[in-house]
Amino acid sequence: MQALFLSYIYILAKLARACPSSPFHVFLIAVIVEVGMDFFPNLLHLVILCISVSLIFLIYKQKSSHAKLPPGKKGWPVIGETLELATARRRGTQEIFFNDRMRKYSQDLFKTSLFGENMVVFCGASANKSLFNDKKNLSTWWPRSILKIVFVSSPELLEDVAQKDFAQMRRSVVEFFKPEALQHFIPIMDSMAKEHLETEWSPYRKVKVYPLSMKYTFALACRFFLNVTNHSHVTKFADHFAIMMDGLLSVPINIPGTTFNRAIRAGKVIRQEILEVIKQRKKELSENNGTVARDFLTRSLLELDENGKAINEMMIASKIMSLLIAGRDSTNSAITFVLKYLAEFPHVYSEVFKEQMEIAISKGPNDLLNWDDIKKMKYSWNVALESMRLTPPTQGTFREVVNDFTYTNFTIPKGWKTFWTPYSTHKNPKYFQDPEKFNPSRFEGNGPEPYTFVPFGGGAQMCPGREYARLGILVFMHNVVTRFNWEKAILDEKLSFNIAPIPVDGLPIYLKPHSHK
Repeated sequence: MQALFLSYIYILAKLARACPSSPFHVFLIAVIVEVGMDFFPNLLHLVILCISVSLIFLIYKQKSSHAKLPPGKKGWPVIGETLELATARRRGTQEIFFNDRMRKYSQDLFKTSLFGENMVVFCGASANKSLFNDKKNLSTWWPRSILKIVFVSSPELLEDVAQKDFAQMRRSVVEFFKPEALQHFIPIMDSMAKEHLETEWSPYRKVKVYPLSMKYTFALACRFFLNVTNHSHVTKFADHFAIMMDGLLSVPINIPGTTFNRAIRAGKVIRQEILEVIKQRKKELSENNGTVARDFLTRSLLELDENGKAINEMMIASKIMSLLIAGRDSTNSAITFVLKYLAEFPHVYSEVFKEQMEIAISKGPNDLLNWDDIKKMKYSWNVALESMRLTPPTQGTFREVVNDFTYTNFTIPKGWKTFWTPYSTHKNPKYFQDPEKFNPSRFEGNGPEPYTFVPFGGGAQMCPGREYARLGILVFMHNVVTRFNWEKAILDEKLSFNIAPIPVDGLPIYLKPHSHK
C-alpha cells in the first residue's frame, strides 16, 4: 500500500509541474506536502479523485489548445451575459450591447454565453453570407424557453419536438408565401385596412399607433393563416398572445406567478385553440369533399409528407403559432416605425403621399388594391426599407453548430450556438454612408451591397414571409397616408425590445384627416 501511495504522490507531482498555472496547482502541492504516510488510508480516495480530475483537466486543456476560439467573454457562470442583454433590451440599448463587443473583440465575430449556451455572434456582411448559407455545419435552433412556450404542449415532449425535422413545413411555408400565391390576398388586405382605419382611427384625434396597428396585423395573420375572421375569436387569441409574448424572452423560471409560467400557460391555451380550429377545419374539408381554401392551415392539412402521410397536427399548430408571432409583431413593428419616420420627415411623407394618391385617383370608388398597384409603390417601399434599416423589426436568429468548423481562423465547436444581428451592418459606416441619416434613395438602383441589409435574413435563410410583410406594410401605408397626415405627440419617445422594437408609449400621434376624405 505504501508503494501504491508513493506512486500516486509521484503522479501528483508530475501533474503539478505539467500545469503550474492551473487552479489545481496549489491544491496538488498542498496534498504532496501535507499528506503523511500515517494518514494515507483515509485520504487515498481523495488522492485518486484529485488525479482523475487533474487528468480530465489536462486532456481538456490539451484539446482546447488546438482550438482557437473566437475572442470575447462568457460572463457569469450558467447565466452568462443573458441578464445584460435582457437589461439592454428593456432600456432600448440592444444595439449598444452588440456594438460594444464588436469594438472590443472583433468586427467579424465574438463569443458570449446566452440562454445557458456557448454562443458565437457573427458580425458583418461576410459573416452574414457565411452563416446564412452554411447548411453543412449549421441547423435550426431555438432557446429551450421559446421551445417550451411555442412548440410543445407539455415539458416531456420538449426534446422530441426540438429534434423534429422542420424541412417539410418550411417547404410548405415557402410555397405558400410565393408572390404569385399572395396576389389574390391584396384586396382582402386592403379591405381589412380600410375597415380598421374607419373603426379604430377615424373617430379620434389622437391615437397610439403601435397597439392599434397590432390589431390590424394580428387580425390579418389570423385571416391569412387560419381563416379565422370572427372578431371575438380573434380578440380571444390576441389576449392570450399578449401574455405569451411578454414571457417569450423572460427569465425561464417556471413557477406559478412568474412571467415565464404565465407565458407557458397562455401558449398551451393558444395551441389548444388552434387544434380546435384544425378539428373543425378537417370536418369541413370532409363534408366539402376536400375543397381547397387559400389559408395556410387548410393547405397544410391537405399536404402529405415525404412518406405519404398527413403532417402531424401538433407540428402544424406549432408552426402556425410561430407564423402568427412573426405576422403580429414583426409586421406591426415595421408599420409603426414607418409611420414614425413619416412624421419626422415631412418631405418624405410628401413624396409617399404623391405616389399613393396617384394610385388612389386611378381607382374607382369601390375598387380595391391589386398587384399592379403594389408594383407602382416603389418610393413607398424604399421608405419602408430605410425605416427597417434604422429600426430592424427582426433582431436576428439562432442556429446550432452540428460540425466543428473554422471562420476567420477561429474554431466554432460542435454543440455551440450562433447568432446574427442586423446591428452589425445596418448602421455600420463601412456599408452605409452617413448611416444615421434617413435616406430612402439608398435603395434605388441595385441598392446596398449583398448581406449588408438583412431585416429578413438572407441567402438560404431568407425569411419566407418577406413578401407577405411587404404587402401588409404597403397596403397599410396606402390607406393611412391617403387618409391622414399626423404629428408625433412625444418628440423623443424611447424604445424597448421584445421580439421586435417597441415604442415605450405606443407612438401616440395627432391625426389630421385630409380634406378630400
